[in-house]
Amino acid sequence: MAKILIVEDEKDLATLVAGWLRRDHHLVEVVHDGGEALNHLMVSDYDLIVLDWMLPGITGIDICQSYRSHGGNASVIMLTARESLMDKEVGFAAGADDYLTKPFELKELAMRVKAQLRRAETTKHTSFVIHDVEIDINEHRVTKNGDEVYLLPKEFRLLEFFVRHPNRVFSAEELISAVWESDSIAQNDSVRGHVTRLRKKLDTPGGASIILTVHGVGYRLGLDGR
Repeated sequence: MAKILIVEDEKDLATLVAGWLRRDHHLVEVVHDGGEALNHLMVSDYDLIVLDWMLPGITGIDICQSYRSHGGNASVIMLTARESLMDKEVGFAAGADDYLTKPFELKELAMRVKAQLRRAETTKHTSFVIHDVEIDINEHRVTKNGDEVYLLPKEFRLLEFFVRHPNRVFSAEELISAVWESDSIAQNDSVRGHVTRLRKKLDTPGGASIILTVHGVGYRLGLDGR
């Protein structure tokens, strides 16, 4: 599951793309103009950006250049009606990883999204074992002692974020930025509630918790019984 930002001023198209990607369990946010896109990119981390070239206010090219110049490393798929080789060169030079010409099939976009995420995953583990809990990222599956445990999408993404950063302590604000939608009203209590539910589903009574509270700081993954 990835956190994806769609930047597209054609609202009907944006809705179709978002719905298609959500079917694959992705956390998808949608914005319709360049300024709003830059605001989201400043406050949230994304795994992939689907970026239209022609946008009100700020073009997709300018957004991509700004994002890359500030260290943004999420994959960027550029959408545009421009189809000349020169236009594609401009898009790639701005920092795009892929380029899809309008009109396009939603299935093709979904395939390209999967390809970009797969490339990013080549440097990441896709399965983890913590205590008696196994997490399979690709299959979107969690088991405890071999029995499958049902997690809500936000619970799964929170758990995935922890296991991908096992040695770090995260504040509630950092977790909200990484896991929740940028326009959500999530607060510290939202994080606390999700952590509590993960503990109830995955902890063993009397045993070490899968997520530890570091008082006054935040939360971290519980490893080796600590």
